[in-house]
Amino acid sequence: MKTLSKYLRLPVWWPKSVRTEGEVSKSSEMQPTHSAAGWRRAVSYVIWPGLLATALTLTGLGMQTDYPVLVFNAVYVAFALTVGLFERLLPHEQTWLENDHQTLANLSHTLLNKGLVQVAVVVSAAVGAAAVVDPSEASYAIWPESWPLWAQAVLGLAVAEFGLYWAHRLAHEIPFLWRFHAVHHSVTRLWFINTGRFHFVDTFWSILLSQPLLYVLGAPLDVFLWVSATTAFIGILTHCNIETRTGYLDLVFNTPQLHRWHHSMKLEEGNRNYGENLMLWDQLFGTYYDDPSRRPPARIGIHEPMPARFRDQLVYPFRSPPAEERSATE
Repeated sequence: MKTLSKYLRLPVWWPKSVRTEGEVSKSSEMQPTHSAAGWRRAVSYVIWPGLLATALTLTGLGMQTDYPVLVFNAVYVAFALTVGLFERLLPHEQTWLENDHQTLANLSHTLLNKGLVQVAVVVSAAVGAAAVVDPSEASYAIWPESWPLWAQAVLGLAVAEFGLYWAHRLAHEIPFLWRFHAVHHSVTRLWFINTGRFHFVDTFWSILLSQPLLYVLGAPLDVFLWVSATTAFIGILTHCNIETRTGYLDLVFNTPQLHRWHHSMKLEEGNRNYGENLMLWDQLFGTYYDDPSRRPPARIGIHEPMPARFRDQLVYPFRSPPAEERSATE
């Protein structure tokens, strides 16, 4: 069969071939020019830190205005759309660009658990509780308020990560919790739209184990805001279908490379890399995983069937019989 390039003039940034577990993908015959390949490789090194730094910088500027929440929402939407654009220009997996007919369900989950649960719980816990009792003034507060705000934000991220790590890990190891978390892992491709595809019970569980830690330690509201903003941006990046080369950053942050292993259907790969933003606790508790010698699998998902419709996915965890563990059988 003649290649597509004989009939169409392809742009210079056309995706190079991608390999998935030893097999050449459908775009294997669409090779970019040498200069285009060099350009793509250069961009792949800077795009992850560049996008994250830009988003955090704009968020920081917004927090100095009278409308920090409005600015953050605007930055978040622009950030998501930018990631979506780069997924088309520099895809990691060509097959993940194909429609899985889950976009509506993905967006519905995002609006429900991010919009209702996270806003209701986090805002009421952080803002509402702070209005009654300033956590920094409490007798038990040990938060280092004398530190620069950036250092407090880093500490807050590490503290919240401890709760997020264990919430995520237990959701994989306890059958009842896995039934809720399976909604997220049932995706067959990774892209920015399914970042927020979590059952609302799963989201509530993560918030319950992470946010109270900051409050008990007396963290100020600004730290809550920075932790939430950072988690939002890194969450989109970890699920993006962009070719990235993050190198040593993989040892510190939860990057797309590491999270793709986490979505593997193999237990020895999927039950690893539980960190939401940082790999600190994975490193300490021995659940960190990466294999630079090969690409993460393109075939992802779960072994049990998942309903296609949003409302059926909401009731799925309550109807499914408990499973003792995820099957490792391909």
